[in-house]
Formats: sequence, C-alpha cells, structure tokens
Amino acid sequence: MSDAETVSLERDLKFTHADFRRVRELAYQHAGIVLGEAKNHMVYARLAKRLRTLGLYRFSDYLDELVSAPQSAEWQVFVNALTTNLTAFFREPHHFDMLAEHAARHARPGQAYRVWSAASSSGEEAYSAAMVLSETLAEHRHEVWASDIDTQMLETAARGVYPLEKIEGLPPTRRQRFFLKGVGRQHGLTRVKGELAARVHFFQINLVAADWPAMGRYDAIFCRNVMIYFDKPTQAAILERLAAHLAPDGLLFLGHSENIQHLTQAFVPVGRTSYRLAGPTGS
Repeated sequence: MSDAETVSLERDLKFTHADFRRVRELAYQHAGIVLGEAKNHMVYARLAKRLRTLGLYRFSDYLDELVSAPQSAEWQVFVNALTTNLTAFFREPHHFDMLAEHAARHARPGQAYRVWSAASSSGEEAYSAAMVLSETLAEHRHEVWASDIDTQMLETAARGVYPLEKIEGLPPTRRQRFFLKGVGRQHGLTRVKGELAARVHFFQINLVAADWPAMGRYDAIFCRNVMIYFDKPTQAAILERLAAHLAPDGLLFLGHSENIQHLTQAFVPVGRTSYRLAGPTGS
C-alpha cells in the first residue's frame, strides 16, 4: 500500500499514513503528546467524529484547516479528542492514606494546606483529595486546585455529577457526608455536595506550555498517569517545573507505571510512586 493510500479501505473517511504522521507531529508540537504507531486506529476513531461533524471527508483537509489557523479554538477540540481520561474516586488508595498522614503533620497555622491535581480528568482525584482534607483538617483551612488540558473534562469535573455506581465503593459515611443522591430525572446520578465542591478550584493548563500561570507552592501534587504520554525530555522538564511548585516538605504522587529515577535528581522516593524534594529542602 502506498503512502497516499488509505490505511483501511473499510473506513468512510480518507486517512492516510501521511495524515497519521501529521497528527502525531501536531499532537507533540501543541501538547507534548507522544502517539505511538499502535495508536493509528484510536486516532482515526476519535477524530473521525469531528470530521463528520464538520462535514469533511479527508483528514488532510481537517489538518490543513487546523494548521492554517494557529489561534483557532479547533486546536482545543483536537487535543481533547486525543487525550485519554480514565480515573476513579480514591484510585491508588495508598496515595490518599499518605496525603492524610502528611496533612496531619504538616498543616501550618495561618496557612492553607494546598493540593494540586495536575491532570484531574473528570474530577474524581481532586474530589477524593478534598474529602481526605475535610476529614483530616476539619479545623484547618485547605484547598484543592485541579487542572487539565481537556476543557470538556474540566466542565464535567466542575459540575460534580457522576453515575451513582462511581461512588458505590466508598464507605457509607463518605457517601452520606459528601454526596447527594439524584431523584426523579436525576435518578441514577449523584452530585458532590456544595461544601466539598467549594474546596476545589478548576483551571486549564497545558503542562508543556512555555508559561504556567502563577500558582505558588503546594503541599502535595498529584500528577498521575500523565507522564506516560510524553517523551523523556518532556517528562524531565515537567518534573523540574513541578519541583519548583512543591513546598519544601511536600509530596509528589505519580502513577503506578511511572518511574522517574533516571529522569531527574530533583526528587527522591518516600513510598510507592511517592516522592519528596531531594536535598536539604526536602529532608
């Protein structure tokens, strides 16, 4: 099959190997996302929906339009389509046990204990952290900041409405304290209670952008299962920037498949995929 031919004759839209290469290049340039050769079918499936919506039949036409308008809002649609969002309440629960212990030891009088969920997806991670802090620091000011590159996920997270089965694994005390059960047309859904939702602040950030907003330092940072989408130089650069936003005695939590030991000297491990700053400031 030549480079100009479609990857699959069964596909209703024209998607060539050259188109796939362009998607990979643009995803890396704009968001630092590394798409391997095996992602061909995923890319087609996710972007084909957008092409049909726009009435386009060739991926090359869509990519040409994208490149011709560097400031277009379509870039966000492009990135949203290519990002994978998989999360759950209290996923990797050992991290939240460590967060509770750390918050109890390191909360400072007169200062808010701050947590950043740096790839918050649909919000379950951020709300889980907020629940832990509400339970652990009942009398101490605390806040959770949650970011993602995907604007659609941020909208979902800010609504705080989930299928009821999402919270079935939580203890009854947590379900009763932090969630409202939907009735009538909301049957089968649950909403985060306002008191908890008020503790969580959502904002967009592209972790590979040249500039990050002024955010200050955090007592704990969750950046789980996002490094796997970047190449090693990008991973190392992000880790250095995360170090600059972590409090001297703070904790960094990464995903279970992410090993950073050969990427940076800024952190040392303190538990399962949990790190602190290296050197005197992190001791």
